[in-house]
Amino acid sequence: MTIEATWKALATHHAGVAGRSILSLFDDPGRAAAFSAELAYEDGAPASFLLDYSKTNLDVRGLALLMDLARAARVEARRDAMFAGRPINETEGRAVLHTMLRGAPDPALPAAWTTEVIDTLRRMVTFARAVRSGAFAGVGGAFTDVINIGIGGSDLGPVMATLALAPYHDGPRAHFISNVDGAQAADTLRGLNPATTLVIVASKTFTTIETMTNAATVRDWMQGAGVDAAAQMVAVSSAGDLAAEWGIPPERVFGFGDFIGGRYSVWGPVGLAVMLAVGPEDFGAFLDGAALMDRHFRQAPLDRNLPVLLAMVGVWHAQICGYATRAVLPYDQRLSRLPAYLQQLEMESNGKRVAMDGTDLPRSSGPVVWGEPGTNGQHAFYQMIHQGTRVIPCEFLIAAQGHEPALAQHHRLLIANCLAQSEALMRGRSLAEARALMAARGLTGAELERQARHRVFPGDRPSVTMAYRQLTPFALGMILALYEHRVFVEGVVLGINSFDQWGVELGKELALKLEPLLTPGADDSAKDGSTRLLLGHLRG
Repeated sequence: MTIEATWKALATHHAGVAGRSILSLFDDPGRAAAFSAELAYEDGAPASFLLDYSKTNLDVRGLALLMDLARAARVEARRDAMFAGRPINETEGRAVLHTMLRGAPDPALPAAWTTEVIDTLRRMVTFARAVRSGAFAGVGGAFTDVINIGIGGSDLGPVMATLALAPYHDGPRAHFISNVDGAQAADTLRGLNPATTLVIVASKTFTTIETMTNAATVRDWMQGAGVDAAAQMVAVSSAGDLAAEWGIPPERVFGFGDFIGGRYSVWGPVGLAVMLAVGPEDFGAFLDGAALMDRHFRQAPLDRNLPVLLAMVGVWHAQICGYATRAVLPYDQRLSRLPAYLQQLEMESNGKRVAMDGTDLPRSSGPVVWGEPGTNGQHAFYQMIHQGTRVIPCEFLIAAQGHEPALAQHHRLLIANCLAQSEALMRGRSLAEARALMAARGLTGAELERQARHRVFPGDRPSVTMAYRQLTPFALGMILALYEHRVFVEGVVLGINSFDQWGVELGKELALKLEPLLTPGADDSAKDGSTRLLLGHLRG
């Protein structure tokens, strides 16, 4: 079938099964095994990474059609083109090779690219060891703190990974400044010692206005305390000349090629703050986990391929079922920033309205991605997930083991809550069950009926669950690479370019023009009435 014929077949199939309960599919005793997939770890341990998508309304026919759609969209060919370094970012004429940062580069790739990646990683390791050992120190001695100044991909990735890997921290404390709101800089700097603080300025162009504004503020803070800021600054940038103007020498400038997109960059120099916090060895394990997922994505057949399966389940829910949002629910407090990280990864990548050829998309693009860690979310927005009028597909993440053996009972409760939520979303509670519950409490008549209706759970709310041994650097690498490749597959199936982000440009351009209009007496007559009203209200 053609790709459009496959889309139509999927829509027809969905219309025929939409009224079927998910729970009824488990009449087949082999359901869970057939609609799950595993990726074994490579360290010889019996554990594996498990993707369970059996609590969805997909059946054998629906899954087969989704695989047909992936083939019709030429997912495998597009994947191979990405790994081969072809310019699949067509609107910018660039290759997409963040995968180079986390494994042995393909010898078929240009030697200049592979040499740059290998040399940069080697320099990062050398620098991290010098900082962590105290061989490279501040004017006040060994660095106790590191501030990473960036925004978007230069912030969300390292923030998320640093929090996730807290049990592995044995280096300087990591802090992050991203928002141009001066409150964040002020709150971060309070209590830090400029003489023992290392500053990383992460901006590929070294011109990002929010980042450079914050960098100037931190520089002033250091120099105001009599510290030579340039001597304690590092640039993560490809603009070595601009970094030099700040007094940052070449040996403390870590660049990366234009084939590394910002939201895919935590694996390289943008991850320097992570490496400083956990050390080169654990950072290496983080890369190794991602490299394993890369190999799996390249080698596994589509119907057993974790990124492909996760992507096509997402397509089923977003484009076929019409569910507009997706909740990411990690049952791990240390993954508290994962939903925000995935918001950027998914929504900046696939939040597009035109196809590769510039024509309007014939269907909706990526869903709204949001979420919070469990169990906190259970006492906040799960009410809507369970009983609201909108169906919200959920993605649960849970580890078999925590990092606190003395608090093992906490982790048992965490796992129990995670599994209970996915079961409750699928199973629900019928009106008959709710009536029986109220009758057991002694209610009768109209009051029984009224109270029972408030306790009905529709059920048939789909979810997938990802389970892994423990949140180690290796496992975190697997998780992030899984989601990266998932976004790629969804983009290919939708026919869009997942690797540009023109949608961020217009607001930035207008902000540059609006800033001078905040001066008292500025001529804002060219602006619309609403903007003039707000300017007048907010002028100093």
